[in-house]
Amino acid sequence: MTDNTLQPKDKLVADLKVVVADAEELLAATAQSTGEKVAELRERLQENLRNARHRLADAEAAIRERTREVARATDHYVHEHPWKAIGVAAGIGLLVGMLIGRR
Repeated sequence: MTDNTLQPKDKLVADLKVVVADAEELLAATAQSTGEKVAELRERLQENLRNARHRLADAEAAIRERTREVARATDHYVHEHPWKAIGVAAGIGLLVGMLIGRR
């Protein structure tokens, strides 16, 4: 798995954190509102926020673990095949250099 596939997951986690923070702020702003319907809605929203926080923590842990696995696999591969790794890095460097030189 490459960094490109991890970035959307990291962005999703960051976006979910923003949504949770906004929902908590909304709950605080409507704390003085009364009425049975509002109270029921607040309770449901609080429960959904608790669930979202737990899922968010699980997602972050999974992303961290997957990142560690990828790093370990890469480290192992580089130690097992150092010349291939150097060749690939040089090739990528050459391509990036050519692309930058075109601008």
